[in-house]
Formats: sequence, C-alpha cells, structure tokens
Amino acid sequence: MQEQILLTVSGHEKIKKELQDLKNRRLKISQRIKTAREFGDLSENSEYEDAKNEQSFVEGRILELEEMLRRAKVLTKNGTDKVELGSTVILKIDGQSPEYTIVGASESDPGTGKISVDSPLGHSLMGCAKGEEVEILTPNGKMACEVVAIK
Repeated sequence: MQEQILLTVSGHEKIKKELQDLKNRRLKISQRIKTAREFGDLSENSEYEDAKNEQSFVEGRILELEEMLRRAKVLTKNGTDKVELGSTVILKIDGQSPEYTIVGASESDPGTGKISVDSPLGHSLMGCAKGEEVEILTPNGKMACEVVAIK
C-alpha cells in the first residue's frame, strides 16, 4: 500500500488547479503537434520536436498530480490550541520572530514560510502549545525556540 500524502485544503486546491491547467495545455500542445506535422519531414522539424517534448513533460506531470490526488489525505485545521498540520506558528528564535505554516512534504516551500511536517522544525513543533519551549535537533546542532502564537 502506498503512503498517503498529507495536504492542507489550500495545497489540495493548488494541485487540482495545476492539474486542470495542464489538461487545458495538453489540448493546445496536440494542436501544435498537428500543425507541425503539416510542415512535412519530421526528422528536421524543430516545432514538432519542441511540441513532442512539451507533451511528454505535461503528460508526466499530469500523471504525477493525479497520483498525488489519489493518495491525498486532506487535513483541515481543527482550531485547537496545539500546532497541527495547517497551523501557522510564530516563534521566538534568537530574538527574531519568524512565522511558519506547517504543511505536508509536497507543499513545503521554505522561501515562503511553508515548512514540511517531516522537517526537523515541523516535526518538533507538532502538538506544541503557545508559550511552549522547543528544542530542535538540526543538522547544525540543537536550536531552542518558543512558540509565541498559533493561528
């Protein structure tokens, strides 16, 4: 049995939108291939090759997204006072107050503050309450932080 993919509601919607966009793009690519075939010799037809390469990428991504949605477990925030998937937390680390949203691995984007529940920080924060001190084991050693707020 394949492992479930944990997603927030917004992450699930984002994947569904990308899938629909790719399916629409697939129709346009088919038309480009048809037009390129009309140019004749396919062995030296760069338009045809480009369209076929794009088609291959799009088809692969469609399959990947459909599989993700098939295995998805969409979790909604229960409004608890504890950190859970989908929670946005404000921390206090070395005098700074970064804000992170805890998401499934497939949604993580540290550059935008979305950290995976499977990351050392995300894993350590799960189940914590406001005001709780947390020690996180990172590849660079231990790091201490405090949960300032949970949204």
